[in-house]
Amino acid sequence: MNIKQTTTSTRLALTFLAAIAVLPSCGSSDTMPTDKQSNADKPKQQILTEADPTIFKDSDGTYYLYGTSSESSKGFLVYKSSNLDQWTGPVGVVDGYCLTNETSFGTTGFWAPQVFKRDDTYYMFYTANEQIAVATAKSPLGPFTQSTKKMVDAPCKTIDPFVLFDTDGKAYLYHVRLQQGNRIFVAELSDDLSSIVESTAKECISASLTWEDTANADWTVTEGPTVLHIGDTYYMFYSANDFRNIDYAVGVATAKSPFGPWTKSEQPIISRTNIGRYGTGHGDLFTDAKGNWQYVFHTHNSFTEVAPRKTGVVGVTFQQGTFTADADSFRYLYLEK
Repeated sequence: MNIKQTTTSTRLALTFLAAIAVLPSCGSSDTMPTDKQSNADKPKQQILTEADPTIFKDSDGTYYLYGTSSESSKGFLVYKSSNLDQWTGPVGVVDGYCLTNETSFGTTGFWAPQVFKRDDTYYMFYTANEQIAVATAKSPLGPFTQSTKKMVDAPCKTIDPFVLFDTDGKAYLYHVRLQQGNRIFVAELSDDLSSIVESTAKECISASLTWEDTANADWTVTEGPTVLHIGDTYYMFYSANDFRNIDYAVGVATAKSPFGPWTKSEQPIISRTNIGRYGTGHGDLFTDAKGNWQYVFHTHNSFTEVAPRKTGVVGVTFQQGTFTADADSFRYLYLEK
């Protein structure tokens, strides 16, 4: 999120200090390349501050980019593109915003949206006030609204929603619960998508592998789930480590049921090691016009600065039941001049 919070400021401070402790020296070969070095052929305006990004491709082939902006107390901006290379915006109907706190639940911390279309209605699941809510619109540009401003009822703070419509006809809400760390849960949704069936809630993922907690933090983090059902296997893309840690990265876990148990990859598939940028994580999968998988995510701004975060995309291949990131295809997103 714009500032992903745990339940106390003490935990935030400890995690941040721990993250700094793992930074390499400025003379290290791990030093992040500058924008000029990595984007010499892209003298355009980079899309910044869109953390936790998601890209929704509409039926007409237009791509829409949403995410957590630096003005996360206002709502969600939206950008659009016909080719994933040239973007315009923000183009939301309310001064660039497609959802605002005037018409939907929340007063601050508008984080990590997911947009999809069901019949003739566009849905946005999102986080605000460290709770999940859902709003609807007749256009991907908004305005996304609620007839009654409300959150999705849950027994604790919940963030980072992702809805999977499964082959059994049920909708499952993957989300993060803030309890003894950021832990990924799943629960069935009601038929109208407005509430969690709490009796079905089950924990899926928490940090247990070395790469998921390189700072040895008291409050561990797994978050930002995206779940696919391919054949007889469920695939969960998720991020681990605090987002301010240079080792923020994306892993994949698999299961034979939407509820798990989940088997994690031993190493992340998107990280600073293969992408060459720091803070690589919390994004979403989508398919491009050719049917190829792409993963949109954010990175740190530079070697020394986390924010404003940058939005990038990398190609992902799926062969013999395994996802692999094509690191050479990584690129940042830019606005047209």
